[in-house]
Amino acid sequence: MVLESIPQKIAGVKEIVVLVIDDGSTDRTLEIARKYGVKHFVRHTHNQGLGRSFHDGIQAALDLGADIVVNTDGDNQYPQDRIGDLVQPILDGEADIVIADRQTHKIEHFSLAKKILQRVGSAVVNKAAGTKLPDAASGFRAYSRESLIRLNTITRFSYCTETIIQAGNKGLHITSLPVDTNPPTRESRLFKSTSEHVVKSAVTIVRAFTMYRPYMIFGSLGCLLFLLGMVPFARFFYFSFEDGTTRGHIQSLLVGSLLMIAAFLCLVLNVIADLIRINRILIEDNLELTKRQRYGA
Repeated sequence: MVLESIPQKIAGVKEIVVLVIDDGSTDRTLEIARKYGVKHFVRHTHNQGLGRSFHDGIQAALDLGADIVVNTDGDNQYPQDRIGDLVQPILDGEADIVIADRQTHKIEHFSLAKKILQRVGSAVVNKAAGTKLPDAASGFRAYSRESLIRLNTITRFSYCTETIIQAGNKGLHITSLPVDTNPPTRESRLFKSTSEHVVKSAVTIVRAFTMYRPYMIFGSLGCLLFLLGMVPFARFFYFSFEDGTTRGHIQSLLVGSLLMIAAFLCLVLNVIADLIRINRILIEDNLELTKRQRYGA
């Protein structure tokens, strides 16, 4: 159904090439794709995860000389007939990345809890990336060649949140396009449960925060610990002044000292993380240069 619905022609696009990523599937993916005339594949002998599949697919697409890469899922969740609309902002030079907004509040088979989690997750990602995207978890996306040259995915669970946070912090322009999703044909195979997805997504977001905005993690935590540490110190001095003795109030001094030490350690970690962030920027500059040389960009 997915291959059948991919448009054969798009205004402003000279050639459409379909690239299928087979992440260790056992459902005759390659055989079926070949029947539909697909000639380009990335094949993993065993399952390596969505993040790795995206990474390898992007490398293969750039090797093929793609100027725009559209990512869609094999479960027919997304309307492939909207691909032309998805790439239009890139063709017009108005965006580097276009992400489909599934309008999750309208999806009937999404539970209330899932809709709330999607909204909260998108808000957190937008905070980290400095964007205003309504559906950060959507996998129906279009990327310009330039954006893919500059992005470097690390997470192997899912690329969705990481690419947005990277792109936002690198000044790439991301826009959104509302779409209506197709009825579900099967359950998602990306994760076993909603709780697993939430935990892994949270880890990805925290890691991205730490890499790109370490002060939001360590700086905020350090300030909080410092303020909390002032409370037992204030208690110690207050009762010492009232009683005229420090006897019986040493515990407040100890708790305050421990909190102050923890705040200082967070400050140190913030400095170290910021130095690592600067080093990462320099490494990514070299990776970008290497990619431009490899792909002729």
